[in-house]
Amino acid sequence: MHIVIMGCGRVGSTLAHTLEARGHAVAVVDQDADAFRRLGSEFTGLTVTGIGFDRDVLITAGIEHADAFAAVSSGDNSNIISARLARETFGVARVVARIYDPKRAEVYERLGIPTVATVRWTADRIFRQLVPDGHQEVWRDPTSVVAIVEVPVHPGWISRPVRALEEASGARVAYLMRFGLGTLPTPSTLIQDGDQIFMLVTDEMTAGVTKVAGAPPEGGH
Repeated sequence: MHIVIMGCGRVGSTLAHTLEARGHAVAVVDQDADAFRRLGSEFTGLTVTGIGFDRDVLITAGIEHADAFAAVSSGDNSNIISARLARETFGVARVVARIYDPKRAEVYERLGIPTVATVRWTADRIFRQLVPDGHQEVWRDPTSVVAIVEVPVHPGWISRPVRALEEASGARVAYLMRFGLGTLPTPSTLIQDGDQIFMLVTDEMTAGVTKVAGAPPEGGH
């Protein structure tokens, strides 16, 4: 794949090295030529000095045959404009933008441009470490909408199928840990003593899911 990255800060340079290490062709765009020093001498991709939403600059970076584009500069406006240009003008199939303002991030998600709302995501992660609330969050998507949480399960659920817990809680079981190994359960998988249950939830669902899982199932003892 040929991937164009707009912004050569810590995120952009790290992303460039990660992609190149996996065999992808990478072009990095930044208006500050000194920023490319972060890439080091081992970087073999293309570097282009210029504004990331300038058509000619993007063309020089190979946007016309790019498979993906990432806008990860420090400016929301620059990231938004360049992401839309990549998607709408050059037809790049995979486009993602780093956005600091969560309200803007939500707008562009609705326009079909995946975003990483960094401030909201970071603040949310810190909050959940400071104020635990009966469940342990292990993953949250970058838009801070969907999370995977470890949910304590009442002993009454033992020998019940995963399907029963999902139907009662309204949430999906993402995976479970059994004897120290991750397992992808089927709806008919029976919950065993010692299982750690991890469920996909939104913030609005978490309290209800935790309450249902922590109580015996209806008809149970």
